[in-house]
Amino acid sequence: MSWLVTGGAGYIGAHVVRALAAAGLSPVVIDDLSSGHEDFVPEGVPFVRGTILDRDLVERTLRAHEVTGVIHVAGFKYAGVSVQRPLHTYEQNVEGTRIVLAAMADADVQNLVFSSSAAVYGTPDVPLVTEDLPKRPASPYGESKLIGEWLIRDQAVATAGSPHPLRHTSLRYFNVVGSGDESVYDSSPHNLFPIVFEKLLAGETPRINGDDYDTPDGTNVRDYVHVADIAAAHVVAAQRLAAGLPVEAAYNLGSQNGLSVREIMDAMARVTGIAFTPEIGPRRAGDPDRIVATGELAARDLGWVNRYTVDEMVRSGWDARRNAS
Repeated sequence: MSWLVTGGAGYIGAHVVRALAAAGLSPVVIDDLSSGHEDFVPEGVPFVRGTILDRDLVERTLRAHEVTGVIHVAGFKYAGVSVQRPLHTYEQNVEGTRIVLAAMADADVQNLVFSSSAAVYGTPDVPLVTEDLPKRPASPYGESKLIGEWLIRDQAVATAGSPHPLRHTSLRYFNVVGSGDESVYDSSPHNLFPIVFEKLLAGETPRINGDDYDTPDGTNVRDYVHVADIAAAHVVAAQRLAAGLPVEAAYNLGSQNGLSVREIMDAMARVTGIAFTPEIGPRRAGDPDRIVATGELAARDLGWVNRYTVDEMVRSGWDARRNAS
């Protein structure tokens, strides 16, 4: 039983690959290395370098490795940049998902775990995000993920009476942090943890964007979840699909409580041993006070649990980043 991980050389995808291998599910990776790293792919895991926009390549890979299902992680994941590059975002995330679905249909592969995003909700004005909340994405990135979910839903309806009906679930999550393997780190120039790490390594002072929000300490409260927990949820979802067990169309992988940016900064100083007082900059346009999701459905079906404290999340990410230096 093998599972194709699109984007399996990236930060999240590489953790999914390791979790699949540990569960005996024989991962296969396809990645164009536009943001991934070939050395993130463990030795012995088949690696196909190429883009998911190449339908023939995706189908050949599915057939050659007798793939049971796909965990579709590949995509352009930068919400802010997507505003400047909407066409690129839609090509990678919408057209890419359409092509993966088409290749799966042609190769009779019927199981799909989709790496979606809590960005599908936009900036909800509720203290806790649930799966049934209205979807109002605030960026082309969020829109592209929602369209991806629609494509998957519609393909499942279209194939329901066929010999190989599409079985699927989408996992929505916010800020993925930390590391479950010191050889894999977050190299994104747009995520909070790597931004702070790079500042500290360069001897510079990290910055907080606004400290006058309606939160206990005035800084944004967000959902921070450990990448190893995210990877584990993907694996359980894949196992349930392969076993024919029921799954929801979508699950939030949320922390239930959230952490403020200042709490993250305090943990950064505490864990790294580098004392600093963050600079305070202006608010970023469109940043809500608080976005935190519940993970109740995922806890019920996928064994979802937050196993890491904030210090452990920072420590694992910091160790992995320094190991890469």
